[in-house]
Amino acid sequence: MAAMNQPPQQPASMPPLGAMLCFSVYAAGLAFNRLYRGLLERFGLTYPQFLVLVALREKDGRRVNELGETLFLESNTLTPLLKRMEQAGLISRHRDSRDERVVRVSLTAKGAELVAGMGCVAPQVAGATGMDIGDIPALTAKLNALGSALRQQAQG
Repeated sequence: MAAMNQPPQQPASMPPLGAMLCFSVYAAGLAFNRLYRGLLERFGLTYPQFLVLVALREKDGRRVNELGETLFLESNTLTPLLKRMEQAGLISRHRDSRDERVVRVSLTAKGAELVAGMGCVAPQVAGATGMDIGDIPALTAKLNALGSALRQQAQG
């Protein structure tokens, strides 16, 4: 009976939480979300809405599925997000004239004006990292490679 009251043994190969890459990335992601929440509040945007606007600023008129692939968002998450943004007048969704099965997303004048006025956000985020600005591109490249490798592994 005494053995049943003992906690299970942790595998020797399990590092402490603070040493796990997955936890560090997760915790940094949470911190970014909190930071962006405060910075985007004055623009009336959520972080996913901000990402949609930035993606459309880079390439307007994207197909919905292309936008989902770019942002790593599933259709069941992206569709209601786009609907709310359309209702707010930030984007428009329209059928492709060459293929009506394809829905394209474009910035409206209001959306373009909003994203143009958010130029202060990136420098504030960069400053909040406490990192040298020159180190950020290399870290970003490493994180992009990490994400790509993990997505490939997850797909089989």
